[in-house]
Amino acid sequence: MGKSKLSIGDKIPEFELLNQNNELVRISPTDGKKRIIYFYPKDDTRFCTEQACSFRDWQTDLTEKGYEVIGISGDSPADHLKFQANHTLNFTLLSDKGGKVRKLFGASNLLGLIPARKTFLVNEKGVVEFEYEAMFEGEGHIDQLKKYIK
Repeated sequence: MGKSKLSIGDKIPEFELLNQNNELVRISPTDGKKRIIYFYPKDDTRFCTEQACSFRDWQTDLTEKGYEVIGISGDSPADHLKFQANHTLNFTLLSDKGGKVRKLFGASNLLGLIPARKTFLVNEKGVVEFEYEAMFEGEGHIDQLKKYIK
């Protein structure tokens, strides 16, 4: 499946995962969409909720700038649907059971125990322009993205 870590300047891999509505979503570097793809450990935990809510709160600005937000974790579509409803999340959540896509992006486990928290900004050509990793920052991810995008 190619290399196991993406860096700035790399094209994202093509992948398919189920969303919170149990629908198959296909992501391709050739579909011409600007995206913010972020990986997080678990629905409804402190930092993951802070992170998701910060993306929710800045969603209008991101949409105006042409970005689609996608959150990815190993939680099930049903867990994602509940997480989305509990926090009025206005973006797609994808279920990466087994962490296959997480590994492709290099957002693997911290010390082999906890899935990493990592954010990628991808341009319309499917190329990573920005990445940020901070395990114990929920809102820090959107703060760093704001600085980069502005």
